Amino acid sequence: MQYRVIPVTPFAQNASLIWCTQTKEAAIIDPGGDIQKLLAAVAEEGVNLTKLLITHAHIDHAGAAGELAEQYDLPIEGPHQEDDFWIQGLPQQSQMFGFPPAKHFQPTRWLTQGDQVQLGQATLDVLHCPGHTPGHVVFVHQGRQRAFVGDVLFAGSIGRTDFPRGDHQTLLNSIREQLWPLGNLTFIPGHGPESTFAQERATNPFVADAVLGR
Repeated sequence: MQYRVIPVTPFAQNASLIWCTQTKEAAIIDPGGDIQKLLAAVAEEGVNLTKLLITHAHIDHAGAAGELAEQYDLPIEGPHQEDDFWIQGLPQQSQMFGFPPAKHFQPTRWLTQGDQVQLGQATLDVLHCPGHTPGHVVFVHQGRQRAFVGDVLFAGSIGRTDFPRGDHQTLLNSIREQLWPLGNLTFIPGHGPESTFAQERATNPFVADAVLGR
């Protein structure tokens, strides 16, 4: 599996184009906006876009999913069903934050803990990591040792929990119980630079082992 990070929207959200190197089947994780920019990256890499993957349904992560799915007949996998209320509110979210009009959508497949997503010969493991939103999921590719974590964890920070149905302690539990056991993977956050779980366990002021009493 290979990937390319494509910052989109005024929030500089890290959409990720991922693809199977054998079959060239590709997916976009969190197509938040800037559709032409995303499609240009697909064309530049010479891959075949076959699905959309959503970590959670905030506007900067899911704002373009409905339009892309409709225009190109693409299935949408994710997030967890607990984020359905955020999906239904995408049109209102786009108005609130000054984004282009966004369509709500019905995922082809809701995802939950332990599911897998297939992309050609590449397999992504799904973790349900609530806290930032109740239906947030994370995608992990063990072979490439990469995790696409959306807004659960950042380099030096963690996701906000002051949105509807966010919960700080739940987010901390998701990080400690779901991400740390994966070992020292490199992760691609929803915003900002990549980091590793080992780096965050050592230095992150919110979830370092010393802070959480590990």
